[in-house]
Amino acid sequence: MNQIRKVGGKEETRRFLESLGFVAGGFVTVISEINGNLIVNVKESRVAIDKEMAAKIMV
Repeated sequence: MNQIRKVGGKEETRRFLESLGFVAGGFVTVISEINGNLIVNVKESRVAIDKEMAAKIMV
């Protein structure tokens, strides 16, 4: 389990990630990774994100 330190990117991207539960201070766990694309556990939900989105989430 990793704590999210910062969510970067454009305002629209940050709002989208925050709506999925990726907020500073929150916790995220990587379930699986295939070619840089991730399935993560965040706020009791599993979410699939591509490597470009994952790069904007600093842990």
